[in-house]
Amino acid sequence: AGMRVAVVGAGVSGLTATKCCLDEGLKPTCFEQSRDIGGLWRYTEHIEAGRPSLYPSVISNTSKEMSAFSDFPYPEDFPVFLPNARLLDYLRHYAERFGLRDHIKLGTTVVSVRKRPDFATTGQWDVVTEVDGKQTSHIFDAVMVCSGNFSEPSLPLHCFPGIERFQGQYFHSRQYKHPDVFQGKRVLVVGMGNSGVDIAVEASRVAMKVTVCTGRGAWVLSRVFDHGYPWDMVFNTRLMSLIRNSLPGPLSRALINYRVNQWFKHENYGLQPEKRYFLPVLNDDLPSYILTGRITIKPGVKEFKDKSVLFHNCSEEEPIDIVVFCTGYNVSFPFLEEAVVKVENKHASLYKYVFPTHLQRPTLAILGLIKPLGAIMPVTEMQARWVTRVFKGRRANMSSPRYQNTVQTGHIFSLPCTKTDFNCLVYMDNLASFIGAKPSMLGLLCRDPWLALTIFFGPCTPYQYRLGGPGRWEGARQAILTQWDRTLKPTRTRVPTGSSSPCPSVLTVMGFLLLLAAVVFGF
Repeated sequence: AGMRVAVVGAGVSGLTATKCCLDEGLKPTCFEQSRDIGGLWRYTEHIEAGRPSLYPSVISNTSKEMSAFSDFPYPEDFPVFLPNARLLDYLRHYAERFGLRDHIKLGTTVVSVRKRPDFATTGQWDVVTEVDGKQTSHIFDAVMVCSGNFSEPSLPLHCFPGIERFQGQYFHSRQYKHPDVFQGKRVLVVGMGNSGVDIAVEASRVAMKVTVCTGRGAWVLSRVFDHGYPWDMVFNTRLMSLIRNSLPGPLSRALINYRVNQWFKHENYGLQPEKRYFLPVLNDDLPSYILTGRITIKPGVKEFKDKSVLFHNCSEEEPIDIVVFCTGYNVSFPFLEEAVVKVENKHASLYKYVFPTHLQRPTLAILGLIKPLGAIMPVTEMQARWVTRVFKGRRANMSSPRYQNTVQTGHIFSLPCTKTDFNCLVYMDNLASFIGAKPSMLGLLCRDPWLALTIFFGPCTPYQYRLGGPGRWEGARQAILTQWDRTLKPTRTRVPTGSSSPCPSVLTVMGFLLLLAAVVFGF
């Protein structure tokens, strides 16, 4: 009859989870609390409780070739980095193309997901949903949690002494929609994530003065990278990953340090990160805005006064009218009981960042908790491909005793997982090898050398995980060989397009030697 799977949420993760269920012959029902699909990427002017909130100017940080689901490339005329409305279009096309709509129940909130009394033998779940205040109970064989991690803002006011006597206005970045609130004001942005920097840049176009304060600094990358190629297509290649992994830690960090300081020297701009590594911030304007005095960078807040703020290691007060707290989000699963996922001070124990480690049966998975250096779509899709095969109990490296042993060791990590020494490519290869979809470099080098070289030296686009194994897609090879054409098409609008991809000569030679070494040592 096919296993019944409940999918919670119809955003990026929920849509691909639903599709992977269908691919594996399972029966998914996807519950989405809002009135449409798209999750984070569906912009609404008003802010809805329990739903992510975008500001209208949000543009994807990752390029379209790197952000595609692996069997569904973006249309060639879409811009390389996508405004939120285009990304939503893509998600809608995806749902259309794979017939996902029939399996999605909109306006349906998941109230609770609990183990059934006979869970130890059946692995089944009781799922209670609510529509217009009316509750219904269902039984499911498995559950995929795809509710995202940008719904519950984290605003630790106790970390900001004196905030209660500050007379100006303050709010969390989740509340931000348009820069006109900053007109003529002196603005303080607390925190330096992607939202913080975006908001500071937008504010500085209308505000009297903008200050960004950050305790730890940040690496800043531009979407426009070497020779104008998209940053992730240059940065995220198998060659780069191999170099980063083969070099000793300090050397690898020195290399990254050198790369990110090529655009501008971070310490001259007050941005040098405290810790050696964490995720870079993507913004194309920040350094020039600092250079033109529109934005000033300061250390963390020491305390607030009535109409001003004091920073650490700074003696004078800075007058401020309005504060935006860009302090991120808490991950929460209000519908899950504590026993299923133990989140203790932002840490959880999940096998491969997906399966809660202490469940007797692996019939509940949490998708998309990772924040990779790169796009989330291919990662969460790979998780879904693996998870659906685990549910099905096929070739999924989860046979009970072994699963139990591996799982007891678990992976305790902070939520969402943002370790930058976390190598996304290695993780993707790891999951792909569980389902038999990892591209074999040696086999390809013999059979299809041009494809092998493109995969190794070129950007690590998701299509390579559809070349073989379950879910193999006929169009994968073609998609890989034409990825640069789709990247250049939307910008080469005045001169005819020829095919060109960046092929650095010295790197090629070095890389080829590395490739040989890799093949010999079984990469």
